Amino acid sequence: MTLTRLLTRTEIARLIDIETAVAAVEDAFRRLGEGRAPDPAVLGYRSGAGGFHVKAARLDLDGAYFAVKCNGNYADNPGTRGLPSIQGAILLCDGEDGRLLAVMDSVEITAQRTAAATVVAARRCARAESAVVTVCGCGVQGRSQLRALAREFELRRVYAWDVRPEAARTYGREMSSELGVAVEPIGRLRDATLRSDIIVTCTSSRSWFLGAADVAPGTFVAGVGADSETKQELEPGLLGASLVIVDVLEQAAQIGDLHHALASGVMTRADVTAELGEVVCGRKPGRCSADDIVVFDSTGTALQDVALAACVFRRATEASTGLALDFMS
Repeated sequence: MTLTRLLTRTEIARLIDIETAVAAVEDAFRRLGEGRAPDPAVLGYRSGAGGFHVKAARLDLDGAYFAVKCNGNYADNPGTRGLPSIQGAILLCDGEDGRLLAVMDSVEITAQRTAAATVVAARRCARAESAVVTVCGCGVQGRSQLRALAREFELRRVYAWDVRPEAARTYGREMSSELGVAVEPIGRLRDATLRSDIIVTCTSSRSWFLGAADVAPGTFVAGVGADSETKQELEPGLLGASLVIVDVLEQAAQIGDLHHALASGVMTRADVTAELGEVVCGRKPGRCSADDIVVFDSTGTALQDVALAACVFRRATEASTGLALDFMS
């Protein structure tokens, strides 16, 4: 009899932390850069005022794992329906015989694996002495991003910006208390970004709000929010003036901020500095000089999902966490 483990977000949160996520994601990108993992796949589907993306990948670890994630993304949900903007599930399967190993809520894994990718990139592309961060977008992902960066860098100050000023104020209070770092909500974005070593954008914006004139030399920018062709956070000219690292080139060219830079003609695919996996495994450099502006176009890949989902599954099995069901009965 084959049992499938059903795992809620709360259960998943108890099984993993950001250190676990960073290690799993870094290993996955290293495998991709070394040619030991196939490219992940993505499908986007618009529906009403939002849409769905379906992401799939295989990764060979202690066994062969295949994961497919389906996430609905409806930016207006919190304000109009009282629902999260992102909801979905991950199916984790045995990559050799097809057995359904687990069904997991996707929100915690998505948040942690996305923040982990930012840390993996920042280790190689941000200046080691980085101490000032601006976070654009003060939701679930904005919190995960700052928690992860605070473990990697000795932060002195954080600026928080959101199109909803009350969200930035709440974020400032909560994250200051949690991390013991001054987190200041700001109204004029450029006032913060020009003083920052690291900028993270994690919004659902459909037009760019961070431009080349808003970023000082030497800054590391993680563009996290653009995960469909309709989303955009970064001015094409910013990418054109920077070293650009992407998680997966083909995916970023289709749905990331790179998509808009290519469409506007300020860049070609040949202008992309590297994929993150190439940087992690040492085939290509990240930052080359202290004054480089480095943009990480993070579209979020299923490779990250399967790496962390496999870790969650192994720990859940060891701890007998979650509901075990016979789906075939």
